[in-house]
Amino acid sequence: MEGPTPETVISVADLRMRYGSTDVLTGVDFEVRRGEVVTLLGPNGAGKTTTIEILEGFRMRSDGEVRVLGVDPARADEDWRARTGVVLQSWRDHARWSPRGLLAHLGAYYLPYSTPDRQRPYPTEQLIKMVGLTEHADQKIGTLSGGQRRRLDVAVGVVGRPELLFLDEPTSGFDPHARREFHDLVHRLTDLEDTTILLTTHDLDEAEKLADRILILSGGRIVADGSANQLARKVSGKSEVRWSRDDDLFVHATDDATQFVRELLTNDGDGITDLEVRKTSLEDTYITMVQQHETGHPQQAAIAFDDMNDSTATTSSEEVGR
Repeated sequence: MEGPTPETVISVADLRMRYGSTDVLTGVDFEVRRGEVVTLLGPNGAGKTTTIEILEGFRMRSDGEVRVLGVDPARADEDWRARTGVVLQSWRDHARWSPRGLLAHLGAYYLPYSTPDRQRPYPTEQLIKMVGLTEHADQKIGTLSGGQRRRLDVAVGVVGRPELLFLDEPTSGFDPHARREFHDLVHRLTDLEDTTILLTTHDLDEAEKLADRILILSGGRIVADGSANQLARKVSGKSEVRWSRDDDLFVHATDDATQFVRELLTNDGDGITDLEVRKTSLEDTYITMVQQHETGHPQQAAIAFDDMNDSTATTSSEEVGR
């Protein structure tokens, strides 16, 4: 792997982790650049939590090179920690505090680390508004609902205006409205604050909406790295075209959906309704890539994926030109 550039926020080379006789990470390599939102996906037990904890400086690695904001997390000081933020998957404490009181108290710890380029912390009232807790700012934390408490978790993670933010299942417990507001907050942090974000989630739709790049961790290694569209093209170039005619549903898998639809409408367009083009979803891509790794037969897995698409087709390219 090439050396990190000034825009490299996270640099990981040949990261390894062993617990007793069990190898959890067997050579992880990736980089995250400034301002990116990168999602780390993987099945349970793949090593996602271990990887994140090493990057956060909470766990010592067995081997490999790791640099986060130019520093080895295992030897990071308080100044480095002030530049990072962490939203844990669950955190239950300070039940008798109010959100306003807790955020003001925690924010005060970041004052000595404020810089001309990045004033720390966030003003308490601004932060409360950002995470949608204005109406609950003076309630006891112990009385907040699960979704409200999760909003507070996010606020605690960003109170110091971090340059790098780690998010572990950040929208767990959010209703659809709260999830959309959180997505807006992520975009605000990256667009206006130039915050780099590394998140884990089991919500593949959320990953597809938020991530600039997606890393898939399986068997202790990164087995895929790219945008959702790039990964989909690696698995299968096919899109699925669906349409109805006379109450009959037709489905066709094609490498070039635009050309297929053009020919379909030109040659046989009368009576067609409910025309839909469905690209390979991130869920399809994720399942196939993990299967490729776990079976040890990537080509067979890719063929199986294509066959799955083709098996749903009830028309053929010859039918378009009839």
